[in-house]
Amino acid sequence: MASTSVPAAVVVDGAYELAEGGRWVDDRYVYVDILSGRLFELRDDTDPSAPRQLAWLDVPLGAVAPVGDRPGAWIAAAGTGIALLTPDGALEWLDRPEDRTPVPSRMNDGVADPAGRFWAGSMAYDGTHGAGSLYRTDPDGTVVRVLDGLTIANGPAFTADGAIMYLADTAAGTILRCRVDPVSGELSGGPETFAQLHDGEGSPDGMTVDAEGCLWAAMWGAGAVRRYHPDGSLLHTVTVPAPHPTSVCLHPIDNRLYVTTARYGVKSPTAASGAVLSIPVPVPGTAGCTWRAGRPVPKG
Repeated sequence: MASTSVPAAVVVDGAYELAEGGRWVDDRYVYVDILSGRLFELRDDTDPSAPRQLAWLDVPLGAVAPVGDRPGAWIAAAGTGIALLTPDGALEWLDRPEDRTPVPSRMNDGVADPAGRFWAGSMAYDGTHGAGSLYRTDPDGTVVRVLDGLTIANGPAFTADGAIMYLADTAAGTILRCRVDPVSGELSGGPETFAQLHDGEGSPDGMTVDAEGCLWAAMWGAGAVRRYHPDGSLLHTVTVPAPHPTSVCLHPIDNRLYVTTARYGVKSPTAASGAVLSIPVPVPGTAGCTWRAGRPVPKG
């Protein structure tokens, strides 16, 4: 297992409390600041240090994915559920399942899969054990609870064929591997433990799969990003100059790793905490997927 400390460039020093959800969409990198409810983009053809704010919601914003055939529209894991975010910044709710939970909770990280479904996790504000869930939003707008009993559901990431989903339970220090039927979206059997982190190794947060099918995972609390082989063996560790990396995204062409970080919980933050970082790596990623909406019916 190799370990490197390659200099990381601070692309955006945004002083974000909890930057997350980084994805490449077409020619731009999009990410959120969860607790402030803001969505940003960085474009390849503009000054990378000047992100454009696309939306500012009055609820926490965990992650977004573009809506196919609807330019400027997003499906969002926001507040207590899943919503359509229109180009003018309005929210059209599909469902708010976390309104029906016993403890105050919010949505967290999320991603679209290659088949056009949107998957997103949830967590209790106070980190109540077992209060988190994983949801799947189908093209018709139906929101289905796929897994429960999680604590901080984070970083859904899919292989290129959509048959394998990786899911982190950050509080448990566990990365799960789930087999998915690409046609129906149903899980085939229960989740398997792909990797178990121990004291001092950090907690798995946002994740992505690279062009070679390997998994990259941000390690909250450890100032590191790990790359795993599909068989679960640890291939590489990249040091990050911030204690709380939150999400990872690989540029689909330029062999650069983009990492969001948090200032939350950092006593003496530097410019690298609450930022977007860029690190050269030997492998590219893949472009983000879209949610292929059919005829979703907003629920008010």
